[in-house]
Amino acid sequence: MTHDHDLELRPTAAQITAALNPPPGRNGGDLVVETLAGLGATTVFGLPGQHALGMFDALRRSDLRYIGLRVENNAGFAADAYGRITGEAAPLLLSTGPGALTSLAALQEARAASAPVLAISSQIPTAGLGGGRHGYLHELPDQSASFRGVVKSVHTVRAQSQIPSAIAEAWKSALTAPHGPVWVEIPQDVLLSPTLLPVVTAVDATPEDLIPRPELTAVAADLLSKASRPAIIAGGGVVRADASKKLRQLAEKLQAPVVTTPGGKGAFPWTHPLSLQSWLEDRHTTDFLEDADVVLVVGSGLGELSSNYHTFAPRGRVIQIEADLGKLESNHPALGIHADAWHAVQALLETVTERTDPTAAERVAELLGRVRERINAQELTLEQGVLKSVRKALPANSPSFWDMTILAYWAWSAFDAKGPNHLHSAQGAGGLGYGFPAALGAAAADPTRPVLAVSGDGGALYSIAELATARQYDLNVTWLIVDDGGYGILREYMTDAFGEATATELTRPDYVALAESFGVPGVRTSPEALESDLAKALGEPGPSVVVLPVVLRMFAATHLG
Repeated sequence: MTHDHDLELRPTAAQITAALNPPPGRNGGDLVVETLAGLGATTVFGLPGQHALGMFDALRRSDLRYIGLRVENNAGFAADAYGRITGEAAPLLLSTGPGALTSLAALQEARAASAPVLAISSQIPTAGLGGGRHGYLHELPDQSASFRGVVKSVHTVRAQSQIPSAIAEAWKSALTAPHGPVWVEIPQDVLLSPTLLPVVTAVDATPEDLIPRPELTAVAADLLSKASRPAIIAGGGVVRADASKKLRQLAEKLQAPVVTTPGGKGAFPWTHPLSLQSWLEDRHTTDFLEDADVVLVVGSGLGELSSNYHTFAPRGRVIQIEADLGKLESNHPALGIHADAWHAVQALLETVTERTDPTAAERVAELLGRVRERINAQELTLEQGVLKSVRKALPANSPSFWDMTILAYWAWSAFDAKGPNHLHSAQGAGGLGYGFPAALGAAAADPTRPVLAVSGDGGALYSIAELATARQYDLNVTWLIVDDGGYGILREYMTDAFGEATATELTRPDYVALAESFGVPGVRTSPEALESDLAKALGEPGPSVVVLPVVLRMFAATHLG
């Protein structure tokens, strides 16, 4: 019996010769970088450490580009952004123990946001494994246990022959919907030992498609076709699956208004007649969605931010399309469809009946008018002006990366991303320090357009060391630091809850002088000069810092009066 693929498995004479005569001087680290290159990786992020030196030495013999950051967590954020921008798995090379553990917060964000990151860590020598106390530097009783609750999958290597398959399996896991971070660990001696294994060339790690079950999409299509007031909530899964155009076609066919979550920013055109924009943190919008007789949720788990802090109580039927099985019906009963957003929306597009609804656009315009009235009644001219200046200064096709700061909270609701995969924030896990290192990763992914990072002064101090990285690799990132002298959002939360704030005030440096000490140009601006100063900085190549000393306030999300 002959299999169709037998010919594909038969090596050529040249391949046989190359396999039998591998180049000298290779070690286990070479197997790592050869596998990454064979999978299609071109750029790796990371930080060297004693046990990982075999991998880093092998980079010297490869064509992979290395971007080294100053803190492992920041390297994780940079890889996260690279994965979001390219849709490829971003390799992150780390050392054992403290180096590996320092990346945990970044990997948590990547998991929450479904960003494909391939973390490869060293481990103590094989002789020390087994949960004992051998006294090796960086030793943990069970290093991989620290990652199992954070990453999508864990892959352990104990011999050189396992390296290509383990990395390929991890790559496939990272890029199978839902995308996410994965973890590979390899002992120091396995990385350092010479290898006679042939050079890794062809590696197959094609991710699996997550196709919806047709009986479920048939029921969903029937519900949507017969609905009188359908509405759509578009989440980050729409962006990750590159399903924005399909979603627009579906919304137009159904005449269904669409609201985007913080993770789904840009998944639907901001100025479209059916666009509810992103005002999910708003009781008017919540009321609108509750009034819908069928709500289609695409690529969102309807978590805290996407449900207006769990106040959303739908009265109609909910259809939920979600690639992460654990998120299906985790917050609301629904017709749960476990699928990648692109395939599911395509299936609905082919099976729904076109609806006509002359009132849909009118209801959308009326809702947005009420939202504007509520905001305008709160005397937030400064905040709206700052956000408008940022939007005007930022080129329409440039991505932006936002730390957990008051201006980012405004951006989730009020910022027009101008397209899918343009606005990114740390809203998945909510850790500080995301904005600037993530922007560096995006600039490494695409150097042809400037990238904006936005931080508060509190978050900026988490990643200030990466000014050296920005300068070293001459990355096109402009970093806007909104300096309000403390943890502004926590100050506001505590004052509202307790009458005064504690532990929120910060002594901070002169950020302009500090940036210049790294060789990065800096400018201190004002709300009035922000647009021009930011546009100028974004228009010049290389890194730059714009500091805006201002105290901003959050908007109230509930009805007034």
